[in-house]
Amino acid sequence: MKLSEIAEKLGCEMVGRDVEITRVSGIDEAGEGCLTFVSNRKYISRIKTTRASAIILGKDVPPVDIPSLKTDDPYFAFARALEIFFEPLSPEPGVHPTAVIGDGVILGAGVNIGAYAVIGRNCRIGKGTTIYPHAVLYPDVVVGCDCVFHSFATVREGCRTGDRVILQNGVVIGGDGFGFAPLKDGTFYKILQTGSVVIEDDVEIGANTTIDRAAVGDTVIRKGAKLDNLVQVGHGAEVGENSVLAAQAGLAGSTRLGRGVMVGGQAGFAGHLEAGDGAVITAQSGTSHDIPAGAVVSGSPAFKNSDWLRSTVAFAKLPELARRVRELEKEIALLMGK
Repeated sequence: MKLSEIAEKLGCEMVGRDVEITRVSGIDEAGEGCLTFVSNRKYISRIKTTRASAIILGKDVPPVDIPSLKTDDPYFAFARALEIFFEPLSPEPGVHPTAVIGDGVILGAGVNIGAYAVIGRNCRIGKGTTIYPHAVLYPDVVVGCDCVFHSFATVREGCRTGDRVILQNGVVIGGDGFGFAPLKDGTFYKILQTGSVVIEDDVEIGANTTIDRAAVGDTVIRKGAKLDNLVQVGHGAEVGENSVLAAQAGLAGSTRLGRGVMVGGQAGFAGHLEAGDGAVITAQSGTSHDIPAGAVVSGSPAFKNSDWLRSTVAFAKLPELARRVRELEKEIALLMGK
């Protein structure tokens, strides 16, 4: 495909020769016929050494020697360019004969159900949804339109998803929340988890992520949220609209994240906390208190990111500071005749 055709499809400005493009690749791996991209300015120096035939760049990047596509958002343009050259997995159409379909199930038009998938009684699945092999829906699950549930995803009884929800492999929606009443004899009495999980439209949930059902009420993942692999969302928690959680983040029960919250990998929340709209919790942070809207926090316990950065610098200097204090103590002792 000619670069000019790609420019037209992506709404980019073409600069330089109209070369032939056969695939999209990373800047270091690219070769002849490749279209690559730079969205982070720290990689600009690699433009000189790339073997790509063309590159997607921000409009603020100075002219380069190879043909380029200029745009306000090069990362978004790269994502759309991938769609031009990569044909996604196409499911087997219809319901596979080995799939188990319970009584009272309602399937919308164009639903695809793979081999050995299990659809429990009274489930409702919206049009255009694909359930891949070995996925399991317990009874009374409601699934929206154009969803994709990959193999070994499990949705427990009574849970609900909106439209265009993607569950990657091994996701568990609606497992029992971690609720136990401690007894005087040191044992624990299991609290029945009577609630559900509600996942709104355009949510994607990464492989082996678990979202627990609530003891009462609902655990809710709001519209447009994206959860990475191995994320844990505790019972009764709420993930706000367009929030993003990186791998191994964990929300204890009844945690509330506002809109557009960004949670780094391995960050954790104690229970019954709130993070306001637009808050950023950096990787490996541990929160034990509410986070205000727009705040950026780091550390454990998490506090203001700029203070945390200064603290980490000071922490590295502590051994030297301790040595100097010991020397000063010795000098003072000598001066005082001790």
